[in-house]
Amino acid sequence: MEKFFQWIGANPSSAVGKGLVVAGTILGGVLAIRIVLGLVSKTFLRRASDHNRLLGRNIIIYSGTAILFMTVLGELGVDLRTILGAAGIVGIAIGFASQTSVSNVISGLFLLSEKPFAVGDVIRVGDKTGTILSIDLMSIKIRTFDNLFIRLPNEKVLNTEVVNITRFPIRRMDLIVRVAYKEDIGRVRTLLAEVARSDAHALREPEPLVLFQNFTDLGMEFLLGVWFLKTDFAVLKNSLAQAIKERFDAEGVELPVPHRALYAGAGTAPLPIRIVGGEDR
Repeated sequence: MEKFFQWIGANPSSAVGKGLVVAGTILGGVLAIRIVLGLVSKTFLRRASDHNRLLGRNIIIYSGTAILFMTVLGELGVDLRTILGAAGIVGIAIGFASQTSVSNVISGLFLLSEKPFAVGDVIRVGDKTGTILSIDLMSIKIRTFDNLFIRLPNEKVLNTEVVNITRFPIRRMDLIVRVAYKEDIGRVRTLLAEVARSDAHALREPEPLVLFQNFTDLGMEFLLGVWFLKTDFAVLKNSLAQAIKERFDAEGVELPVPHRALYAGAGTAPLPIRIVGGEDR
């Protein structure tokens, strides 16, 4: 490189020509990358999934940029063999120091081949839930529902249970409903089924599921399972809870509140209660 600058000082007119050649090479290389990117996007990647399309575009951009960079160095008279030799030594050192990165790349290849999710899906990884923005060789990026950006390394995603919430077009919402012990089980099941069928966002097929679950400290527990389109989750959750409360109020069904009853057996007499008036105080 030092010889190159010495040559520029000794040949200013030739340096201008060399600069024009380099500028033309850069301009032509950038234009060629854009043309190749456009052609590949309209042909091979036209029917690809969003994350495969993004990956293909990145490969073209990075590969084209590397080739252009080497070409410009060659035009400047830089000995590429020296650079490649140094890059090989540096690459070995980096390889030993970046085993985690290599593991992420291998994990990314497994994820791309298995395709457990795609760009735009809503997933849950551990305690993180969000919409996938991109799937790269090193990591996946998601945006949470409160608009936070999270980068998840591919190795962690591959070794963790991943729930794809929006993989299938329909889902079932399970709602736990508790009522007081004085209520009739059959009547409560009928009311819950009627509420589910009357909701405009609930699917008729598959039919809503109503099951008696358990006797609990707070009352009798029922499971109401309603099928819905994955895009209607929020609106159905609100409308269904409101409809159940309004219907129970109209039918006089009591919802339980925390309470305790003291009872020691059949022979236990009622606890006496004495009301103390103002004169007794």
